Amino acid sequence: MHSTAEGFTLIELMIVIAIIGILAMIAIPVYQGYTIQAEVSEGTSLATGLETVFTDYYDESSVVAKTNAALQITQTIAGEYVTSVALSAPGQITVAYGGKADSHITGGTVVWTAYQSANGDISWVCNDGTSTTSAISGPPALTPVGAAAVDGTLSSAAGDGGYLPPICR
Repeated sequence: MHSTAEGFTLIELMIVIAIIGILAMIAIPVYQGYTIQAEVSEGTSLATGLETVFTDYYDESSVVAKTNAALQITQTIAGEYVTSVALSAPGQITVAYGGKADSHITGGTVVWTAYQSANGDISWVCNDGTSTTSAISGPPALTPVGAAAVDGTLSSAAGDGGYLPPICR
């Protein structure tokens, strides 16, 4: 009786390895993009706290704060991927990325500008450097609370701007 060998041939193994390689080439960049987006979201979270303090201060005093110190915040607001979150102009929060952040976003900024609606509500609009400052203010009709919007640099640092928080896109 003749026995037959069982198992995979070398060509079958090579095909499987090639398929795994192709899948990895697709999956790794997608995963890296999600990782970078998660790093960027840290800035949004940190800015939200400063937005709340600013809005409360403005509601109570009708004064537009220009610096963190004006809000009696003496410590630097930072995180693992964010080097600073600070009022950079009246009614503008600049989030600067660095620290352990991916090289695609290190050195980039997103600027959040305070706008007031006709009924007095404060809304924060982010500008990553891709929106024109005139397009940011409406609709609906919003008026800058402090300084006019300026461009951030995160989109130019990230190339296509795909790393921005969803609210900025």
